[in-house]
Amino acid sequence: MKLTLDWLQNYVDLGGLAPEKLADHLTMLGLEVDAATPLYAELAPLRTGLVVAAEKHPDADKLTVCQVKIGEETHQIVCGAPNVHKDLAVVVALPGTLLPGDVKISKSKIRGVQSGGMICSERELGLGTAHDGIMELPENTEHGRIFIEALGLKDTFIEVDLTPNRPDCASVIGIAREVAGILGKPMILPVNGAKIENTSKEFAVEVESSKLCPRYAGRLIKNVKIGPSPWWLRKRLLSIGQRPINNIVDITNFVMMEYGQPLHAFDFDTLAGKKIVVRAPKDNEMIFTTLDGTTRSLDAEMMMICDGEKPVAVAGIMGGENSEVSDTTTTILLESACFNPVSIRRTARKLNLASEASYRFERGVDPEGTINALNRAVQLICELAGGQAPEDGVDCYGGRKEPQTLTLSVARTMSLLGISLTADEIVGLLGSIGLPCRALDDQLVLVDAPSFRVDIEREADLIEEVARLYGYNKIPVTLPTVALSYPEQDKQRQRRLDIADQLVAAGFTEAINYSFVSEKHTEMLGLAEGDKRCQAVRLLNPISEEQGVLRTMLLPGLLENVKRNINFQRTDLKLFEVGKVFSPAGENSQPVETMKLAGVLSGNRYGLSSPLHFKQEAVDIFDTKGSVEFILREMGFGFMDNSQDIHFAVPAEGCGEPYGETGYCLDVFHTSKKLGSLGKIKPEILRRFAIKHDVYFFDLDFQSICQPQIIDKKFASLPVYPSVKRDIAIVVPDSVSAGELLAAVRKHPDKLIESCELFDVFQGGKIAQDHKSVALSITYRSESKTLTEKNVEKSHDKILRLLTEQFGGTFRNA
Repeated sequence: MKLTLDWLQNYVDLGGLAPEKLADHLTMLGLEVDAATPLYAELAPLRTGLVVAAEKHPDADKLTVCQVKIGEETHQIVCGAPNVHKDLAVVVALPGTLLPGDVKISKSKIRGVQSGGMICSERELGLGTAHDGIMELPENTEHGRIFIEALGLKDTFIEVDLTPNRPDCASVIGIAREVAGILGKPMILPVNGAKIENTSKEFAVEVESSKLCPRYAGRLIKNVKIGPSPWWLRKRLLSIGQRPINNIVDITNFVMMEYGQPLHAFDFDTLAGKKIVVRAPKDNEMIFTTLDGTTRSLDAEMMMICDGEKPVAVAGIMGGENSEVSDTTTTILLESACFNPVSIRRTARKLNLASEASYRFERGVDPEGTINALNRAVQLICELAGGQAPEDGVDCYGGRKEPQTLTLSVARTMSLLGISLTADEIVGLLGSIGLPCRALDDQLVLVDAPSFRVDIEREADLIEEVARLYGYNKIPVTLPTVALSYPEQDKQRQRRLDIADQLVAAGFTEAINYSFVSEKHTEMLGLAEGDKRCQAVRLLNPISEEQGVLRTMLLPGLLENVKRNINFQRTDLKLFEVGKVFSPAGENSQPVETMKLAGVLSGNRYGLSSPLHFKQEAVDIFDTKGSVEFILREMGFGFMDNSQDIHFAVPAEGCGEPYGETGYCLDVFHTSKKLGSLGKIKPEILRRFAIKHDVYFFDLDFQSICQPQIIDKKFASLPVYPSVKRDIAIVVPDSVSAGELLAAVRKHPDKLIESCELFDVFQGGKIAQDHKSVALSITYRSESKTLTEKNVEKSHDKILRLLTEQFGGTFRNA
């Protein structure tokens, strides 16, 4: 919002308030002042002058040699303007003056005649576009004065940055209301409480939708004379950067800035049927030419102002070329209306047409102020354009709303603001900015929310007003009371963060993919049509065809990550993702969300951090299985030999994942419940994702692996006594897994057994067919003494008997 200090002074007595202080007051009221700068400071060197003699140039027909008196001095200036004459008051730029546009004036000879300055036009001063003659000052202007003081141009320009919820301040009177409240001064309004008592019979108004146009008012003004505006009116518009056009248009613009109510003047003689109809355009009216000469395409949702036959304006945005006020106009119909903000905003965007009017209508115009602005403009037109206006008019107010009465608690106000106030003090503060209110008792205040304050809807809004008017800077600063209690954490989220940290520490990289995926992913993985994972939730308005459904698996997204990394020569990959998958739950129900943990491994076993003394080895199924064991151990399932019934099993024929290669897949179980699966992806599936490298995967139900309680960590002192190691190489049938041997040793009750590790599995050579050699390393240690050979042999013999008797094994000699 742009205004000047002098303009504001017309509506509230500022009492000599400095511009800087006013800017501080407005900013503390929540109306941030972007600028408060002197106006026309660049014109300060100019002086007023009086032409005491004007003679034709001896050597040029179109030039005049003028003698201009400026105070006690007379200067000879050669002027080419056709309107210069004797006794004319003018604006003079003397030698050394710098005009707008960096034009420096100096003494010169023009066709042989000395010229000591320049008589200026409005365009040269930046006060308008007229350049057909010099600027003529009022006859009684005293010569020798500073120009900006003589014409009242010495002023301060103020620009206020408004938030969208304060359309009431998109006017000079709206800003004045706020200033009056903070200064405790009364408001001075040119027109207030105006009404149209009688309905005119000379024209009619029809409004098809009171929702889109709550109020439409108009008055007829006859015998209007179109011409230039007086200087005071042009000065007001120029001071805020608007271009004066003619007296009628300038008055509508002035009143819009004054009251915040956009107005529009129609040439009444061009309106067919002498009527106004507010409606949507018809099918044959979809092309319309606005005042700026641009032809625009309309649609059926736009609101138009029409006469009895055709559209004549885009409602709330811009008038039409076919009803424009021209130099020959003698009768005008002046419109003052209130339109639906959403409709205006939508139309302005579609037409890519923003105006001062649409800016105000988009945010909300006060319907109760419509007639005040209309009558104010009618007064000015009658005064400045010689018009005659009947007292009657038309006021269609079909969208009238009853005022909302809000209750404000004094105790709650004091509690939220931390200050002490009485009901009468609150009434005084709110009443100072025009909010009708009354104290019901010592604890309650009733407030009628005014129509010009669209942002006041509840008690909290009133408390904010009290805080603004009381002064934010007066409210004491106190630290909030915060309870020293640890907030309850989402346990599943915390475990998700913990396992992500552990996997990153183990060499994995976390991937985060979109939940919107291509519906082709399930087909690319070879899932059967009856598979539940093929039943995806479709999006009504997808971003693209490749993101048309909600994902039912994490694996396709990880494979896309693998492909992208390989394309960038990053072939050694360990990726994981913890995220939600979605399955439909019915037509009118939200999809079921399930948390999953999936990962992929490809390339070198050690990735980019391969130790120098390790040879390059490709990942295999055992790396994948080890990763799953690591995850389960970190999630609280313990070691795999004492793992709360955790076990891996080869899926039955036809029951494995369709994208897993046969012989390279395992299912993971906790008792009888399946936690997930792992394995190697079939080459033909990888080719569908444009991947030529081997890729291993694991896919786990994260919600299921979060169920075990976290095992509390206990401190144990470091061993004091030395350990003793014994190795065993035992030949067992292929049907006996190495894990079973490890579990048997680790579960043995002998207290000297500290640990057991597998270090070799061998087949072939002298080993019988369908058998294998499994090598175990067992560590013995006592917590109370140093072990003797006899102690170790006694425990070791127990283990040897266990392995031979339970698994039918024999010891390997070589």
